[in-house]
Amino acid sequence: MRLTCSQKDLLSALTTTNKAVDINNTLPVLNNVLLKAEGKKLYFTSTNLEIAITYHIETDVKNEGEITIPSKLFTSYINYLKDDKVNVLVEGSDIQIQTSDSKTRIKGIPASEFPPIPMVEKEGGMTVSAGELQKAIEQVVFAAALNTTRPILSGVCFQADKEQLKMAATDSYRLSEKVLSVADISGTIDCIVPAKTIIELGSILDSIETEEKVTIVVSKNQILFTVGPVELISRLIEGKFPNYEQIIPKSSKTQIEFEVSALSLILKRINIFAKENNNKVILKVADGKVIITTESTQYGEGEITIETKIEGANNEIALNSQFLLDALGSVKKDKIILEIGEKIAPVILKPKDSKGYTHIIMPLKI
Repeated sequence: MRLTCSQKDLLSALTTTNKAVDINNTLPVLNNVLLKAEGKKLYFTSTNLEIAITYHIETDVKNEGEITIPSKLFTSYINYLKDDKVNVLVEGSDIQIQTSDSKTRIKGIPASEFPPIPMVEKEGGMTVSAGELQKAIEQVVFAAALNTTRPILSGVCFQADKEQLKMAATDSYRLSEKVLSVADISGTIDCIVPAKTIIELGSILDSIETEEKVTIVVSKNQILFTVGPVELISRLIEGKFPNYEQIIPKSSKTQIEFEVSALSLILKRINIFAKENNNKVILKVADGKVIITTESTQYGEGEITIETKIEGANNEIALNSQFLLDALGSVKKDKIILEIGEKIAPVILKPKDSKGYTHIIMPLKI
């Protein structure tokens, strides 16, 4: 294999594919990135056996070939190169990198030892705006469960129908749902994607133009996301996602309007005390005011009064302040509406004057 490519393109490809490299893998070849020169392109592939990422760049390929190289080491070296043009030559199981003032040899592993990347046989698919999908990921994925005692809760549910995609995640204490417009829907799309995959996808979309389109292909046990030069393949989580819609309250007794920035600051202040009591805060709505308090802890207690727009009856609810902060951080609007029902009913948080996003939080005992 022999080729010439741009240092900038090389670094971009390595930085992206590194996201699928797990340095704790016991199989040495999984610490490597597969380089394959074919036609006028150089393909980069990495995998941790849960996800696989492929990236391609345009190159001046003189001889085709393939090899695997330690991903992190290779990335670090390329990052420090000054020349824009990099010459790459593979000799046996070694790769040689040449610039105007340097020549470096890195030991690799034959490409034959790299695990094959599965093909995704399409059973359903759609396209969506990269910018819209990125926003949806930020608003949903944080609500997924961190542990894997219930695997279906450690993922994000994808359900598409009639040019709409519903993304939902829950850890059984809170739930986020985002509805966004998609196009070119075909087949059946009802699956659970690991939250780790969605987080990596969000990281990739950070560096993609928002106007780009993401093509999503779903098979029985895998999903493929394609955007620009990047392909991300992931396994799906087996099982049926909970029928969460039945727990979303259809009505509420009290609606409170908050400025996101103001409420976030208040919660951060009062959380100094609340975190000593499992982040429990009490919201009491009375006489046109909201009083947020904590129970007494070894460090003290707090109380803050807010004058804001309130509709409905006086009410009182206890919530996890960190859950509230997480939800506020995901809202891309200046104001939110908090809808409170009975003391044991979930609380609904929605952006004001905006549809498509719903977050619910289960109350705590008062």
